[in-house]
Amino acid sequence: MALVDIIMPKMGESIMEATILRWHKKPGDNIRMDETVLDIATDKVDSEVPSTAEGTLAEVLYKENDVVAVGAVIARVQTAAGVSGNAAPATPTPAFKQNTPPAEVTVDIPYQPAGSKTNSNSSGIRFYSPLVLNIAAQEGIAMSELESIPGTGNDGRVTKKDILQYVSSRKHGGNSVTPARKEEVMVIPTARVETSAPVTYGGNVEIIEMDRMRKLIADHMVKSKHTSPHVTSFTEADVTNLVLWRGKVKKEFEKRENTKITFTPLFIEAIVRCIKKYPLINSSIDGDKIIVKKDINIGMATALPSGNLIVPVIKNADQLNLVGLTKQVNLLAENARNNKLKADDTQGGTFTLTNVGTFGSLMGTPIINQPQVAILAVGAIKKRPVVVETPHGDSIAIRHMMYLSMSYDHRIVDGSLGATFLTAVARELENFNSDRDF
Repeated sequence: MALVDIIMPKMGESIMEATILRWHKKPGDNIRMDETVLDIATDKVDSEVPSTAEGTLAEVLYKENDVVAVGAVIARVQTAAGVSGNAAPATPTPAFKQNTPPAEVTVDIPYQPAGSKTNSNSSGIRFYSPLVLNIAAQEGIAMSELESIPGTGNDGRVTKKDILQYVSSRKHGGNSVTPARKEEVMVIPTARVETSAPVTYGGNVEIIEMDRMRKLIADHMVKSKHTSPHVTSFTEADVTNLVLWRGKVKKEFEKRENTKITFTPLFIEAIVRCIKKYPLINSSIDGDKIIVKKDINIGMATALPSGNLIVPVIKNADQLNLVGLTKQVNLLAENARNNKLKADDTQGGTFTLTNVGTFGSLMGTPIINQPQVAILAVGAIKKRPVVVETPHGDSIAIRHMMYLSMSYDHRIVDGSLGATFLTAVARELENFNSDRDF
């Protein structure tokens, strides 16, 4: 008999941890190769983790709702094979051992924050996710100080919210937690320590608890604002030729290609052409380095039936013609609405388009989808009387007009580049060839 490890998979270049949503199997159950063992969730998408071996589930190392570092052993399968899997300890490996800061890790006898209660099931070791450790390193928080922060996560773990609240309090002169002392013994708290009276709400109100995805979206938006200095530029475009062309070909297009053509692939087509002219828009930042992406992967913000938002990505959009873009847009939108997106479907975006006009908005100031440096929003298309310049003089005509707005990271995209790119997209849409085929 042999034991084979099931590892927490890496779901993307920026994903360092995932939450276990549900175990489909329990110890003692038989498992087939590639059969789903558990469901996990990241801040991008939910996904299933299949078994990498056939046999019997020997043990489960984490509980539902636990946050687990990528690469950690989460379960073991007992097989009849003659070769065993990677050896691993019988208990979950503390996450901080993967990213241990040199010279600052002292866990001889961990510290217990005042007021914490004993958890008899605790192993006496406090676990930290790579994300928490990275924030601590960036903020200059030593391990002894990190140990003194009360945690509200499972088994008293310090969550991202806990450490950010602590950092904010420290920066604004709030009371900090007393540094750790080695002679004190930490016992993991089992419940949140309340430091203030419960908040009460006057009047006739309804309190709605955020679902998991809404919490992740909120965290992602706040992180983006903290990361990038946002600047938003605006312009408008006369999209009359584009609107009339789509109206003329949409029935024939659907009949021939068995899918409907919307405005979204037409917008993406124009964006791709302009990215080729201004490649710096298709980049990200790593410290003091600018990483210009050669692949053009366009994310499209998509509303879910729940009201939440997800951004599936059209990979290598510059290599697709209009028919290919249309089919990809419709497929990803349909999969998003039916919760059938794969983890890879939301990874690798280099630029994002959001259509605020879908819900009637004329314009918006979108938030950058990190680690990208720009996001473009298109508003509702409205008929308006406008001045039209012709060789025979100016005239007033009814035209289909649309506002465009783009938010960009002012660390590397200056106003001149941002405005030039946005204007170029508007000109691409205005100069749409109404005699083209699809």
